[in-house]
Amino acid sequence: MRSKYLFLLNIILLPALLSPSAALAILPIQHWQTSTGARVYFVQNRDIPMLDLSIDFAAGAGFDRLDKPGVASMTNRILQRGAEGMTEDEIAQKTADVGAGISGRFDSDRAGLSMRTLSSRVEREQALDVFTRMLHKPLFPQEAFDREKTRLLGALKESDIQPGTIASVTFNRLMYSAHPYGLRASGTIESVGAITRDDLTAFYQRHYIARGAVIAIMGDVSRDEANAIAERITTGLPAAWGESPVLAAVEARPEQVTRLLPHHASQSHILVGAIGIARSDPDYFPLFVGNYVLGGGGFASRINDEVRQKRGLAYSAGSYFSPLAQKGSFVISLQTRKDQAKEALDVTLKTLRDFIANGPTAHELRDAKANLIGGFPLRIDSNRKIHEYLGVIGFYNLPLTYLDEFTGHVERVTIDDIKRAFAAKIDPEKLITVVVGAEDAEKAAASR
Repeated sequence: MRSKYLFLLNIILLPALLSPSAALAILPIQHWQTSTGARVYFVQNRDIPMLDLSIDFAAGAGFDRLDKPGVASMTNRILQRGAEGMTEDEIAQKTADVGAGISGRFDSDRAGLSMRTLSSRVEREQALDVFTRMLHKPLFPQEAFDREKTRLLGALKESDIQPGTIASVTFNRLMYSAHPYGLRASGTIESVGAITRDDLTAFYQRHYIARGAVIAIMGDVSRDEANAIAERITTGLPAAWGESPVLAAVEARPEQVTRLLPHHASQSHILVGAIGIARSDPDYFPLFVGNYVLGGGGFASRINDEVRQKRGLAYSAGSYFSPLAQKGSFVISLQTRKDQAKEALDVTLKTLRDFIANGPTAHELRDAKANLIGGFPLRIDSNRKIHEYLGVIGFYNLPLTYLDEFTGHVERVTIDDIKRAFAAKIDPEKLITVVVGAEDAEKAAASR
């Protein structure tokens, strides 16, 4: 879940081909604030009769309490299960009647709802009525809450024995210690069992407020209509009380930590990483471009080449930064046979150290830039994709000029920029390493 929005945070919209006549124009984002304090990001496209709408709040997993993780995600799910005057089935029927779709949005930082509907007035009005009532008057019905708890507890019990889950949960706990980013977004068996319906209503009242919310609107409506929609969906939200919710700062761990955990699976799951960057970090572009060379570029990346292609030590291997509102993580992930785990990890760490010390070659950097810049048009080939990016731009307060400047930022990155940024952010002597399915751990356990 925490990586779901990773690439959305690393993508920018290029000159938009919204119509033949606009082929050379930068995507025209309009931005304003509602009377309730929500920020609106709007792109008009009259080419198809569709409307994409979303609203995001500072209500992601990072706002969970340390003693009860899972409340934020459960609130977002049950929010959609009933509203004043509508049961869950009636919500589904009303949206289906007009060909609309409403779904939840959730990650480490944000939570909310999104909607896609026809833009014609009758269909749009019915979809908006459902969307607005879900936001303003959620019922959090007890029956749906109980059903979701039962389902989630079963899923957690099954997931808890999977090596990938064990690796991820352990890695995040070691990485973030007492920070909420280290919590399991879905919660634990113990915490989910303790969640009550009152927890959900309290979380909703505290976090689903208009002040600071971000609305993204894309499609076949005018600016006046978009403004009316934004006012409509925010007027009636819970009143803000106290200061707006703010995530605590994330501090890097001062020491190296390694966990070798036994598991009966035939593969070892390996995660290596460190505290990375926030989305606002000035080193974002050098790290973004550099990581494409290191492990984010698929078969073209160093880690994949050294670990998989040259030595056949892993089924998959790569790396990524996950920049968030506070410092997200830098992660190298690979899976390999148990008897190859130590060698695969050694090669991975050597590759990382060499990259931090020397950066990419001129050829690697040139190819990375060409791929990153040349691949952008494929990212905006639908209203839905553009709408997603609008939400990211709005939530993380990216400047509107970001659209014009992105390719220039990528093009200006140098080898020295990458070396400096990686050396400043990633200390290869202070990494978090988790190996689930480690032969050494299993041998030690068997000897006891």
